[in-house]
Amino acid sequence: MKKFIDYITEEMMAAFEKAGYDKDYGKVTISNRPDLCEYQCNGAMAGAKKYKKAPLMIAEEVVGCLEGSPVFSSAQAVKPGFINLKIQEGLLAAYLHEMQKDDHLSVDLVKEPKTIILDYGGPNVAKPLHVGHLRSAIIGESIKRMGRFLGHKMIGDVHLGDWGLQMGLIITELKERQPDLVYFQEDYEGEYPKEAPFTIGELEEIYPAASARSKEDESYKEKAMAATHQLQQGNRGYRALWNHIMTVSVNDLKKNYEKLNVTFDLWKKESDAQPYIPEMVEYMKREGYAHLDNGALVVDVKEESDTKEIPPCMILKSDGASLYNTTDLATIVERMKLFHPDEIIYVVDKRQELYFTQVFRCARKTKLVEENTGLYFLGFGTMNGKDGKPFKTREGGVMRLERLLAEITDEMYKKIIENRNVKDEDARRTAEIVGLSAIKYGDLSNQASKDYVFDVDRFTSFEGDTGPYILYTIVRIKSILNRFTQDGGSLEEGQIKEAVSESEKALMLELTRFNSVVENAFEEKAPHKICGYIYDLANDFNHFYHETKILSEEKKEQKASWIHLLLLTRDVLETSIDLLGFSAPERM
Repeated sequence: MKKFIDYITEEMMAAFEKAGYDKDYGKVTISNRPDLCEYQCNGAMAGAKKYKKAPLMIAEEVVGCLEGSPVFSSAQAVKPGFINLKIQEGLLAAYLHEMQKDDHLSVDLVKEPKTIILDYGGPNVAKPLHVGHLRSAIIGESIKRMGRFLGHKMIGDVHLGDWGLQMGLIITELKERQPDLVYFQEDYEGEYPKEAPFTIGELEEIYPAASARSKEDESYKEKAMAATHQLQQGNRGYRALWNHIMTVSVNDLKKNYEKLNVTFDLWKKESDAQPYIPEMVEYMKREGYAHLDNGALVVDVKEESDTKEIPPCMILKSDGASLYNTTDLATIVERMKLFHPDEIIYVVDKRQELYFTQVFRCARKTKLVEENTGLYFLGFGTMNGKDGKPFKTREGGVMRLERLLAEITDEMYKKIIENRNVKDEDARRTAEIVGLSAIKYGDLSNQASKDYVFDVDRFTSFEGDTGPYILYTIVRIKSILNRFTQDGGSLEEGQIKEAVSESEKALMLELTRFNSVVENAFEEKAPHKICGYIYDLANDFNHFYHETKILSEEKKEQKASWIHLLLLTRDVLETSIDLLGFSAPERM
């Protein structure tokens, strides 16, 4: 469906051309002075120099060519040469009627869908998710949903860290605590137990204990490094333990991601890339891309245009061991082989930008990807407490994600019970839904690359630019629609008619922007643009609602028009929050 602003721009271009000027000066933008007009065109100002005419004279000639326009109810030339525009109410109503009939609410599917892999997880196994994992999951999930809504093939990959020293540490600590387990018997040839010798709770205690000890006990650390090497070389007992660790950890991770309403298409791991490493390393050596530098195998990735030092990308350490670089490059090889993506997007802490610059340049220089394959780093800022430092528990430790979700849910539960608009048995589930909106909207309403302050009091407020405010607006609309049908009204009758008030027209104009906002938000990988849009839309609706007696309106056709306007507003808001990764309850 054509964008609403395109109708306006085409009409202005035709007027410029009719007046004898280049039609490209007819570009239209949303007015920055909504008290004066709805849209504006500054083309006369831009064309003054070329045509050696006063901007106001050009503007007046163009406005003269708009006489009787079916698009504009008003077009005015004002000093020093702006053209102020107001839209015909009939055109606006007709556009929204077509938008409401469209299953996709005016958003066109892309003509050439891309296959896009989105790497937005990255937790290490055997560790609980904490608040540091929040932004990657929330931002990545939203971008995945936007891409799918537009028709792209989006493949979300959690990309678990499962192959480093933490595995050797867990195995070593387990061996010290339970040396008689069959996994440590070198001559054992039978089947290993199907049940893990630890729970997720025990596993989450074992790793930090082992990690702390390794920092103080050098011989213990050496044992852990040896155990890591044996695991990677295929030690049978250690591989069985690794499988247990993976099963227990992944089940717990899935449970926690589910609470965040975050899903992945692939549960790939660092270890999945290991089989690709030997051949990749040999290829880089054979083709002359890699060379030895102080015993380490590296690929030079600096470029003449660099304004700062970009170190070589290390492929193997001097002892022949692989690194994160090696695994990430091998993962690119695997992704190209299995999925042949047009783009790979990494949603990662912005402090890793230099690292990904090295990896991307290495992948391109060594031709691990095709020339037109997009490799993108979407770096996000940190989530901070009110003190401006990374968000911590009251005790000063890193907060577990489960605890954060529980605390937000408890806070929302208290507020919902105070309002008593929801039955007690529904209040807990409603609190979970609204709490998730508080967390996700609180995060996504900030530009991804910026740090932000996680303010529980502000994020859980039902007023202002918050998730609960957006949900409260949706629930208000649902409540009106329910009362309308309970009184015998039909949601099928009638259609959106011309606006009869300024607040109604403002709401209608905001609804027309939906397709432009979604396309732009995905193109710029900027979920905050959808947040900004629905906040404006919610404000416009509430302004209209407070000025309009919808259910007591006596004219049947007028009431039906408003009901359809509410239906469209509800659908746009609910579609938008689904793109952000949360939903609305029926009552609050």
